Amino acid sequence: MAEREWFDTDYYHVLGVTSSATDKEITRAYRQLAKKNHPDTNPGKEETFKKISAAYDVLGDAEKRKEYDEVRRMGPAAAGFGGGGFSGGPGGFNPGDFGDIGDIFSGLFGGRRQRAQRGQDLETNLHLSFRDAVLGVETQVHLPSEKACATCHATGAAPGTSVTTCERCQGRGVLADDQGPFSLSSVCPACSGRGGRIERPCPTCHGTGRELSQRSVKVRIPAGVEDDKRIVLKGKGAPGSNGGPAGNLYVNVHVAPDATFARRGRHLTTTVRVSFPDAVLGTSVEVPTVDEPVTVKVSAGTQSGTTLRVRGRGVPAAGKHPLGDLLVTVSVDVPRELTGEQRRLIEKLRSALGEESA
Repeated sequence: MAEREWFDTDYYHVLGVTSSATDKEITRAYRQLAKKNHPDTNPGKEETFKKISAAYDVLGDAEKRKEYDEVRRMGPAAAGFGGGGFSGGPGGFNPGDFGDIGDIFSGLFGGRRQRAQRGQDLETNLHLSFRDAVLGVETQVHLPSEKACATCHATGAAPGTSVTTCERCQGRGVLADDQGPFSLSSVCPACSGRGGRIERPCPTCHGTGRELSQRSVKVRIPAGVEDDKRIVLKGKGAPGSNGGPAGNLYVNVHVAPDATFARRGRHLTTTVRVSFPDAVLGTSVEVPTVDEPVTVKVSAGTQSGTTLRVRGRGVPAAGKHPLGDLLVTVSVDVPRELTGEQRRLIEKLRSALGEESA
């Protein structure tokens, strides 16, 4: 049964935290490991990702974690998995040491099958253009999902047939195993815990009652989201079972670079080229922004590399984040080739400037 893994696997070690770790520390460790080992970006890490997800499914749930810690503290012999069994004395187990242990085992290996279970957290990637990341956008991500099989209407049985009650467990899905004062339950091997048997599985879902589909989830990207930012959509992950809540969806944002703009915090940066005469005499130039161009004055004598600030034309204000500016770096074009007339005039200018400085 699945609970055996609780004795064999140290979930704290899987997540790289101590048994005294806080909920936030466990969540942070899970997110880092899930990102590092996600199969979408790290092929071959499927099994590692499953182990990480299984560990967080237990330690990320306060009630499950409490049960897990209690079971680990008691050791495998307490559940009849070790050689000590349930007898008292050396190597054995004294029920009085742990209070009402029957309730614990009943919850773990019996009624727990029907307990509401939180759905798994899901993770996906979203690629944005530079402009959408700066201005914010509402978009969608598409996720693989499951839905009730349309062929068998979720029964798992082929059309024209039905699910029959399992004769071995009488439809309960579990078998009782009396161990002295305790009564443990194990999954019925005849029906795999379903309580019923399918003689002819549905050809579409092969007896699962579910078929693959795809669902779309709306994602609102706030203005100014940065590259490699993670957005959490609570309750948008995998659905829970037995009435349990859905998991969360983690959206990893990837922003494409832009040929015109770059970012410096909440400010945008760009470069504008002006001719040598315009830099000397001064001019006005049109500068692009993420929405519409603006006209910027370049004062006479502006040096190449000078940065001009256009206020309010950077990343829009969002929440507690202030409005950014557009930082425009002036690049003066110096001609590489001159006509004879141009050279004569430049030499005349140099001579005049030299006389002024003498």
